[in-house]
Amino acid sequence: MKFTMHFLSISALLMLTACNQQGSAEEAAGGGAMPPTQVSTMKVSPRDVPVSFEYVGQVAGSHEVEVRARVTGIVEKRLFQEGTSVKAGDVLFKIDAEPFRAKLGQANAALAMAKASKASVRAELKKAERDYARIAPLTQKKMLSRSELDNTESAIELAKAAMQQADASIMQANASIRTAQVNFDYTTIKAPISGIIGRVLKTEGSLAEAGSNSLLATIAQTNPAYINFGVSENEQVQHQQEISAGKLLVPAEGYTVQLKTATGSLLEQTGRVNFQDYKIDPSTGNFSMRATIENPKQTLSPGQFVRVILQGGERPNAFLVPQRAVLDSPQGKYVYVATKNEQGAYLALRREVEVGEWVQLEGDLKNAWIIKSGLKQGDEVVIDGMARIFFPGMPIQPASEQDVAKAPDATLPPSAKAKPEAAK
Repeated sequence: MKFTMHFLSISALLMLTACNQQGSAEEAAGGGAMPPTQVSTMKVSPRDVPVSFEYVGQVAGSHEVEVRARVTGIVEKRLFQEGTSVKAGDVLFKIDAEPFRAKLGQANAALAMAKASKASVRAELKKAERDYARIAPLTQKKMLSRSELDNTESAIELAKAAMQQADASIMQANASIRTAQVNFDYTTIKAPISGIIGRVLKTEGSLAEAGSNSLLATIAQTNPAYINFGVSENEQVQHQQEISAGKLLVPAEGYTVQLKTATGSLLEQTGRVNFQDYKIDPSTGNFSMRATIENPKQTLSPGQFVRVILQGGERPNAFLVPQRAVLDSPQGKYVYVATKNEQGAYLALRREVEVGEWVQLEGDLKNAWIIKSGLKQGDEVVIDGMARIFFPGMPIQPASEQDVAKAPDATLPPSAKAKPEAAK
């Protein structure tokens, strides 16, 4: 009886073990191991890449002048239309000239009086000289006293002094005339340069004052136009270091400047950088820079904001990868590199990278990052299928873009999916 019970127990244990082994085999056959996921890759190799740098700029006139009143008076006329083009020498304003015409007349009258006074003094000098010529011989002959000769000499000296005073009065009168004439001419205000004139600040009937309240309007010469922009200290220093190290090449004639408007459209005309400040602007922390660009159609207006694109730079022997291949993490940017293990299978290894400029070329590099560090020649970078890589070191299989596009997008590895039996 005991032998029979022992035999039955062993038989039941063998049957249970066989069942467990069959279930494990079925589970393994059901996909417990993850097959390599299909991805598309691209081998990187160094190449010379044209680069551009983009900044925010503001348009200004290449020559801006304030039209100011230089004498105090009532504005009688405005002889232009606001916002239109004016030429150098055009009459812009007329200030009431009558007070200045009167002062000019007074100055001319003072000159006439000074000249008449000089003529009178000249006559007195000639009379004194004639008296001296008559009295001097008689005095030598003892026919007249010495005192009469002394009086005649004194008269000559006084007449000469009066002549000098008359000459000074004439000079002063001439200076008064010039001052009065200048002030009179200032009542006609002309355009100092050609350009676009802005809003009128003093209308007809208002008082224009010489001094702090003298501004009447402004004129801006907008062809060519100036574009003012700034480059941060860090970027400027970095570019200088890269130029010294040969990592950035700049054209000998300087960057070509192209502008992008607020609508995103590029202007046809291009320009050049013509000024770079030697010091940092303390209000912005940037190096101030300026470009000049032709503006024949008045497309650009002073005060307008634009995007300034500096073109002509080049990064030699640079690595490029598509923008979509670069991923972000709290530690920075990285890519996946397809790397073979000892068995010849491909694994997706994470590689931290430092990116540079974003460039637009052709094909897969229509939108691409320049990689400054983190890659070497021959690295095979994953450019599609990154969403199927769940962890670094995951098995992958490089495939064509078409095959990758057809492959299903998995969200969990097969081993993590629940079985129907478990769900029950």
